[in-house]
Parts: sequence; structure tokens; C-alpha cells
Amino acid sequence: MAFTSLAYLMDIDWLKDAYRCTRKDGAVGVDGVTAEQYEQDLEGNLQSLLDRAKSGTYKAPPVRRVHIPKGGSTTETRPLGIPTLEDKILQRAVVMLLDPIYEQDFLDCSYGFRRGRSAHDALTSFRDQTMRHRRTGVTVLEVDIRKFFDNLDHQHLRQFLRQRVRDGVLLRLIDKWLKAGVMEDGNVSYPDSGSPQGGVVSPLISNVFLHYVLDVWFEQDVKPRLRGKAFLIRYADDFVIGFCDPRDADRVMEVIPKRFGKYGLTVHPTKTKLISFRPPSSRTKDDDRPGTFDLLGFTHYWGVSLKGYWVVKLKTATDRFTRAARRIDQWCHDNRHLSLAEQQHKLNQKLRGHYAYYGVTGNSEAMNRFRQEVENRWRKWLNRRNNIRSMHWQKFCALLRRYPLAPARAVRSQLRHAAKP
Repeated sequence: MAFTSLAYLMDIDWLKDAYRCTRKDGAVGVDGVTAEQYEQDLEGNLQSLLDRAKSGTYKAPPVRRVHIPKGGSTTETRPLGIPTLEDKILQRAVVMLLDPIYEQDFLDCSYGFRRGRSAHDALTSFRDQTMRHRRTGVTVLEVDIRKFFDNLDHQHLRQFLRQRVRDGVLLRLIDKWLKAGVMEDGNVSYPDSGSPQGGVVSPLISNVFLHYVLDVWFEQDVKPRLRGKAFLIRYADDFVIGFCDPRDADRVMEVIPKRFGKYGLTVHPTKTKLISFRPPSSRTKDDDRPGTFDLLGFTHYWGVSLKGYWVVKLKTATDRFTRAARRIDQWCHDNRHLSLAEQQHKLNQKLRGHYAYYGVTGNSEAMNRFRQEVENRWRKWLNRRNNIRSMHWQKFCALLRRYPLAPARAVRSQLRHAAKP
């Protein structure tokens, strides 16, 4: 069933709620308007925005493009598109309308950008489903979609959206955002495909796109044709598929590029690979595939539990560890002029943030190493402060007793998860 009338729900109170849900401290768009400036006449600005959106006179401004480092690379970057504040508000209002509709449709295998679901839920689901086959393990198909957000096909996206939403106001707004263009170095370009990362509406439409291209296809067309059991875990455009029968994995790996190619996407030929993810006790001598893989910032591997049986374990992926350590080093360099108390407070905030994501059961070694890296980088840049002169280890240890750093701890325990009914 498709919804033909939704925009009538979007009134001034709806936009006020959307404004409250919009980040106020983010970077400004091409118009340079900040939240403080917009709030000077909030009621009037929102009413004007609502009138333009419903009358069709709203013109989506181009997004401002910035580049951030990608992964652990120092040369490769990821482009982000920063909309204007008004654009963010209107996109949030539209997402608030569409979210409840698509939450009824999205499958359990999808975890990215959904209310009540997180990356850790995806990791836990993979672990639980793999552990059901821990005697033999699984073959994992790891797929890398090349520049998904840059190559998202507009025509196919429109067809997918119209299966559930036929409200002209909402469809025109989404179409305007897709065609808004990108401003970089003062020049505006208008790509024929893609949705800028950083836009409020981008996560939803990317989920809609991959819901039809991947999730539904795998559930309805692929699984009934497989010899053994299989499961899909997807977080935004990052996904893996686990197969009990290796022959199924080979067949799906052959067809995946054709499936994505049908919708204007390509998979990376070298980063897309099969991994024999099996306990060492069940691996054969001629199995030369790697026994580990990375997903959502964690390296997955088989290890022995305290009770002596094989379990799936996680540790911080090398590229994520390197990237986090490099950021700490840069922060200590840029802020070494601050007082010791201020530096300690900020570094502890960063450490606790790191533990909040990577603090899973079995990852204590990597977390302790990261804390040690923070100590090393802090001492390194304190040693370059003119008023401290030489920060030898004995002096630094005395400083740590006065300004201690947060100890590593497992914030997310697999044991607590397993104990839940």
C-alpha cells in the first residue's frame, strides 16, 4: 500500500519538533546562517519554510562539500555534504514522516540509522548467528560497495520510493535535494547520481535503496535457492553474508556484482572476498583463505573461552586503532598550551568515548594498548612545552598520579547480553 497524502501532517508544530531534533552546533551551510541567527525570528522563519515547502516554491540550496580522512588513510578522503540549517530542518521533518512507514518494511537484518538499533546490535547478531554453527563455522562474504553514496542512482531510488510514498509534496522535496548540487571551492556542480553524506535525509533514502536492492532480494530470491542456511547483516552500506555451505557462498559471490550493477552500483574487486571463518579445529589444510575479517571497526576472530570451547571474539581493527591514536596525537599537539587539568579532562572524555564503542568483552588488550598510546602521546607533547622542559618517565608517572587517565573497561559485556532472557 502506498501513502498518497502525508504532507498535511507537517504543520508549524511539526517543524518546531524537527528544529528541536536538529543539531545546532554543526557546521554551517553555503548561506552561513547559524542556529543563533535563525532563532532570532524562529516562528517566522519556520512558517516561511513551511509555506514554501507545501507550495512548491522551496528551492534546495547546494550542499557545501568538505573532505575528511577515510579510514586509517592519510591520503584518501571521504566527501561530506553540509546542508544549510533550514535544509536540515526540512529534511528532518520529512524523515519524521517517513520513518514510521519504512520501519514497518525494513527487515531484521538491517541495523544502520534505525531507531533502537546500533552497530553493536549488528555485531551481536553476527556473533549469535555464527555461534549457532560454531562446530563448523561459516563462510563469510564480505562485500565492499564502491562509493555507494556518490553512485546512488536517482531513477531507481524514485521507483523504490513510489512503492510506498506517492505524496507529491514529499517526492518533489526529495527530488530537489537530489538535484541541489554541490559547492566546492566556490564552484557548484550538479551530479547525475548520489546523495551527499551528511544530509539528514541521506541515511533514510540509502536504507530504502538497499532494502530493495539487497535485503528483500536476499530474503525472497536468494535464500530459497541455497543448499544450507545463510544470514545477512547490514549496517548502512556495510554488510556481510554468512553461509553454512561454502558452495552457496561461491554462487552468491558470482551474482552479487551483477545484482548491484543492475542498479548502477559496483563492488570493489579486491575488497570483496570470501573468508573461511571457522574455528582452527575445523579448518582443512588446503583452506588458504584468511580466518579473520573486519566489520564495523572490529576484527572478528575465533578464540578459546575460559571454559575451553571456541567462541567468536572481537578486537579493535588495526586501521581504527591507528586512526584514533593519530587523532589523539594531533589533539595533544594542538592543545599542549592548555593547563594540565584541562588536558586531563579532555583526554578522559576521549578515552571514555573510545571505551564506549570498543569496550566489548575480550577487547581489553587493545583498549589497554590504546590507553598506553594516549599516555605516550601526552608525554611526548608535554615534553615540548617550554615551561616543563624535560618530561622524563619518573616525572610523568608522578603527573599521572595527580592527573590520572580513565582506566580501560568493558562497557558492553557479551556475558551480560548472554544472560538476558
